[in-house]
Amino acid sequence: MRIDVITLFPEWFSNMRELGVTGRALRDEVVDLRLWNPRDFTNDPHHRVDDRPYGGGPGMVMQAQPLADTLAAVAPGTATVTLLSPQGRRFDQQLANDLAGRDRIVLVCGRYEGVDQRFIDQHIDEQVSIGDFVLSGGELAAAVVMDAVLRQLPGVLGHAQSAVQDSFIDGLLDCPHYTRPEIWQDLQVPATLLSGDHAAIATWRRQQSLLASWKLRPDLLSRAQVSGQLDKQDYELLQAALQTDMTE
Repeated sequence: MRIDVITLFPEWFSNMRELGVTGRALRDEVVDLRLWNPRDFTNDPHHRVDDRPYGGGPGMVMQAQPLADTLAAVAPGTATVTLLSPQGRRFDQQLANDLAGRDRIVLVCGRYEGVDQRFIDQHIDEQVSIGDFVLSGGELAAAVVMDAVLRQLPGVLGHAQSAVQDSFIDGLLDCPHYTRPEIWQDLQVPATLLSGDHAAIATWRRQQSLLASWKLRPDLLSRAQVSGQLDKQDYELLQAALQTDMTE
C-alpha cells in the first residue's frame, strides 16, 4: 500500500516512522508513506499558503492553488483523495477496513479555519472526520486513520488474529482480556479461560462481548440486531449473561 499525506507539517509524522504499528509497517515496507508540503509548491517568495477569508472573520484559509499544485505532483491517478475535515463522514471500523483494501490512499490535512471550498469541490472525493470536535489541523486525524488502517494489513501485527478480535470488527465491543498472574490482588482470572477448552473460551468471549456492548454501547447492539449480525445463540448467550449479572 502507498499512502500520500499532504500536510504543512510533515515533521509531525516523524515518530510514526519509528514507533508502534505504523513504524513496523514502514520498516517492513508493508506501506510506502510519502509526505508532501504545499509550501514547496507555491510561487510566493515567502512560501505562503493561506490568506484572509472573503467576507471577513477571524483566522486564515488555506489557498486552493498550492494545494492543487501539490496534488498534481502527488498524481493520485484513480486513488480516492480524502480530506480530513469536521464536515466529513464519521470514521469507523467499516471505513478503516474499506481503506485497508485499497492499493493507495491520499490524505489531505487541513489547517487554520479551513480549506478554500473551490479546491474541495474540484479535487476532494471524500471527507472524513474522526469525531464531533475540532482539532488544530488534520495531521492528528490522519495519524488516527493510518493507524487504524495499517493494523488491518497482513504482517503488520505480531499475531494475525489480533486485528480480527478488535472491538467493532463484528460491530460489537471486544471482550475482557486477562494475563498473568492468575491471581492479582485476590482477583481470579475467569475459570473458562484457564480450561484449555477452545470452544468454551470462544463462547465465553462472545458472551462477554455481547454483555459489554449491552452495558456500555447499547447503540452498537441495536445496530447489530437491525443488520442481522446476531443469531439465536447470541440472544441466548446475552440473556444468560444478564441473568447471571443481576444475581451477582
